[in-house]
Amino acid sequence: MMDLRTSTIIDLQLVQSNEVGGSNNMEKEGLRRSLDLLRAHGVTLDSIVTDRHPQIQKYLREANITQYYDVWHIVKGVSKKLLRISRNKDSKKLQKWYRSIKNHMYWTAASSSSGPERVAKWTSILNHIQDMHTHDDPIFPRCLHPQRTTTDKSKWLRAGTPAFFRLEKILRNKRILKDVEKLSPHHQTSSLEAFHRVILRFAPKNVSFSFLGMLCRLYLAALYFNENAGRPQTTTAAGEPLFKVVFPKYKKGQYSAKPVKVEPTFQYVDKLLELIFEFVVVDPTPYMDNILKISIPEDLASQFDKPVKQEVIDSYVSRFNQGQV
Repeated sequence: MMDLRTSTIIDLQLVQSNEVGGSNNMEKEGLRRSLDLLRAHGVTLDSIVTDRHPQIQKYLREANITQYYDVWHIVKGVSKKLLRISRNKDSKKLQKWYRSIKNHMYWTAASSSSGPERVAKWTSILNHIQDMHTHDDPIFPRCLHPQRTTTDKSKWLRAGTPAFFRLEKILRNKRILKDVEKLSPHHQTSSLEAFHRVILRFAPKNVSFSFLGMLCRLYLAALYFNENAGRPQTTTAAGEPLFKVVFPKYKKGQYSAKPVKVEPTFQYVDKLLELIFEFVVVDPTPYMDNILKISIPEDLASQFDKPVKQEVIDSYVSRFNQGQV
């Protein structure tokens, strides 16, 4: 759980699949535990920004908590569909509108104050790409950009063509319209994705850890992230903000500028060492008591029968020699 105003991790919950009857229930259980903990400490939520996980939607709706959707997750889904239909021979013109449609969704989220306004602005793109800039919806009756005459008339689509039909089918999809209505107007989860990348450095997925070991690594990742989340952008010798050009994989060869932050700090390590040597070593009892209170589930491997090692060796068969080796 992250406070998106400050990009600070405020809670971590580690859930193992055998605690909740399967991996499909882990995300909901983690959210439930976090919300229970926040309520116990008197924290009230104004709203929560998530992806579109169906179980999370239902849980937050029943808990009467305002939920918004992260724009990037919806843009990602729409983009895949746009790319697929733009490969059709009679829909090549859609490739000219690919980036504009994605940017339009971000603008829709940031410039709207209600769900119906978001839907009205989102669907207005279907008129815009026909070079029509007035709309029937009274909530958003006309485009806000300056009216100008284009020299490239080939980019406009016409209603009734296969390209426009395919595009309208995607943009007016009932589920998309419901999701657009709940786009987050203020905060997105990009900072949380950055934290997930930090976790991979402290707890790589190709290494197996015990439950307690994993929990400790998650806490270390949160300490490091919270200390460095607000790092300022570094500057050149002349005092100009420093950027670097990056080529993100998801942009498929397109580039963007990324601010270069100052070097991270590691003051949390000194604080941990001070805690360990000045308090834990002196009297470890209260700290051990807290560790023993942590509910540690059984290892995932415990649900399987452990075979006799020699029997496994005796039954080993090489794929190149079907005889026993």
